[in-house]
Amino acid sequence: MSSIYKDSNWGFLGMAINAIDGNPDTDYYHGSCFHTHTEMSPWWRVDLQRSYRISHITITNRGAYGNRINGAEILVGDSLTNNGNNNARCAVVTSLPDGGTKTYQCNNMVGRYVNIILTGKTECLHLCEVQVFGENLPNEHPCF
Repeated sequence: MSSIYKDSNWGFLGMAINAIDGNPDTDYYHGSCFHTHTEMSPWWRVDLQRSYRISHITITNRGAYGNRINGAEILVGDSLTNNGNNNARCAVVTSLPDGGTKTYQCNNMVGRYVNIILTGKTECLHLCEVQVFGENLPNEHPCF
């Protein structure tokens, strides 16, 4: 599966693609984490290229300043309204320790876009790895 990635405002070494590079290294300075500048409601998005039934999403946090991600919303849906930040909520990151990895259940939500946003907070958002797990949607118009 290929994907397209986007963020609100990349900074430093922390480009959006780093969150889906397959490298879970939690040291930001090794160049494998995504990181925004300090801004209001920073966000990150991946485009899965088509809709999937999303079962769960796993996030690996940066090895330092881990508390910055607390309160982040994980959103799943098919809309790009407000950069995808109006899609339905899968989960909220209540606590994820420095360098920690946690899995969030999405209960088969359907969507093409997965966003992670710190709504209403002036903060940096950083993610060292994001993994999206799910399955293809059934073919609604089979060819006979």
